[in-house]
Amino acid sequence: MAPTRRTSKMNSSTDESEPPASTIATDSKINPADARHYWQGIDANDNGMLGGYGHISRVDLRGSRSFLAKLGFGRKQGVKTIGRALEGGAGIGRITHGLLLDLAETVDVVEPISKFTDALATAEGVGKVFNLGLEEWHPDEATDIRYDVIWNQWCLGHLKDAELEEYLIRCKSVLSVDEDGKVTGVIVVKENMNTSDTDAFDETDSSVTRSEKTFRVIFEKAGLRIIKTELQHGLPGELYPVRMFALKPK
Repeated sequence: MAPTRRTSKMNSSTDESEPPASTIATDSKINPADARHYWQGIDANDNGMLGGYGHISRVDLRGSRSFLAKLGFGRKQGVKTIGRALEGGAGIGRITHGLLLDLAETVDVVEPISKFTDALATAEGVGKVFNLGLEEWHPDEATDIRYDVIWNQWCLGHLKDAELEEYLIRCKSVLSVDEDGKVTGVIVVKENMNTSDTDAFDETDSSVTRSEKTFRVIFEKAGLRIIKTELQHGLPGELYPVRMFALKPK
């Protein structure tokens, strides 16, 4: 990555027995145990979830609401247009409470840190709570639950590339369809974008910030097409740019 102040967080080794960094796949450095250890020590509030930038939550949610509205998901004459949604990597449910429950009848959540979901489990409108990592989550084959919207934000960097591809394929399998079998549901990915064509590892929380190029390659491998994409506006300039993708099966 570019020599910015984020460089100090990158994993650099002086062990001459290790291969050069350029030969090591960036995502191979991701360690789920390290990531969970980090998040276990984070406060269960907006400021904790947003790395000290809790004040950006409002503008972030506003951008997300606008993006969904352009996809046809909003309130129409006061009626919710989403039957069931899933939030991956939900944390304390900042997006579930601040956006999805206002648009959906039911929201299921996937979040490995149980202290974050304790309050979510009893919230009105919240359905299933899966205390699992995204790499561990599989749709419940005992039910035929389908999702109109599957929202993933600031969480996919904890998955290795192959895990992310497999996760997206599983999401694809449970999107809503109409009576003719046409897919009507959508997967949304909203993530930081590294501004170079490479990916950057952050040892602080054991995550990878991918380039847009990498995301597009993974979407292609997962059999997904981009139906809409936008940048999130209004965030502080020192942060990585954040891009939203709406995805459907090819």
